[in-house]
Amino acid sequence: MQTAPVVSVVTPVYNGEPYLAECIESILAQTYPHWEYVIVNNCSTDRTLDIAQQYAQRDARIRIHDNATFLDRLANSNHALRHISANSKYCKIVHADDWLFPECIERMIELAEAHDSVGIVGAYRLLGRRVDLDGLPYTCSIVPGQTLGQSALHHIGRLGGLWIFGSPTSLLLRSDLIRSRNPFYNESNFHADAEVCLDLLQFCDFGFVHQVLTYTRYHPEAATAFADAVQTYIPGELQILLTYGPRYLEPEDFDRCVDNKLEQYYVFLARSVFRGQDKRFWNYHRDELHRLGRPLAWPRLVWNVILELADHIFNPKWAVDKLRRKWRSR
Repeated sequence: MQTAPVVSVVTPVYNGEPYLAECIESILAQTYPHWEYVIVNNCSTDRTLDIAQQYAQRDARIRIHDNATFLDRLANSNHALRHISANSKYCKIVHADDWLFPECIERMIELAEAHDSVGIVGAYRLLGRRVDLDGLPYTCSIVPGQTLGQSALHHIGRLGGLWIFGSPTSLLLRSDLIRSRNPFYNESNFHADAEVCLDLLQFCDFGFVHQVLTYTRYHPEAATAFADAVQTYIPGELQILLTYGPRYLEPEDFDRCVDNKLEQYYVFLARSVFRGQDKRFWNYHRDELHRLGRPLAWPRLVWNVILELADHIFNPKWAVDKLRRKWRSR
């Protein structure tokens, strides 16, 4: 047990009072005891710091860093990762509104320790009330990085494929991979946690534990709620595809994936015309397309708006059913 690898558990948090205690308790309940827990308070205005300090007084493995100035979400995550111990072999990021099942760290480390090529370990997760990140055959626990990277890009480009990365809470990382990148996350991409997986899989394999080991909370204040409201996923995935597609895909597949993604993007924008989106929404997507070197093509948008309008006019039953489903979901 004295030679067991040390795991750095990291929680960057801002105003996490409603959920932080549950998150910390899940770390204390881990069946694997060789961890340190770094909580980075990002100038919270609620009782976040008090809660963290109370737990730190009870367990010496918990240490707290209190930011002097407020940082953006990704900047704070990068800042938090710089505080992991030099002797940690693995790192487990846990968002303050998420938590881990008791065997999470033990099961993930068990797999990583058995396979030196594995740099990232995932598992099934409970997302709200449903289990996701499935799709791998039960007999498959190790996926070559090149194979999974290609599959993930096919998924983004709507050519099938598999996406099993989840969020940072879903994954265990080798600490040397984190130390090799500064900053670890690309702060210009809202979905940098997905992007970094594609980057790392160029150099390592992916391990998967066929067990539900993490919980991701969905609530109105979560970053995922903002992402759903503005649909940051589409430009974020397009950025990943444009960056890593040439590294993982054959040229023909890459071109098909980009065309499919852009078509999905313009269909989404055309439908947004009828949803009364505000100026912030349109400025965001115009700026994102420009940043990605694909400036908003007004003729293509207008054409998709016409197609969407025709669908509403000539298929009224479909439109009514769609409105009914939307009303029920609310």
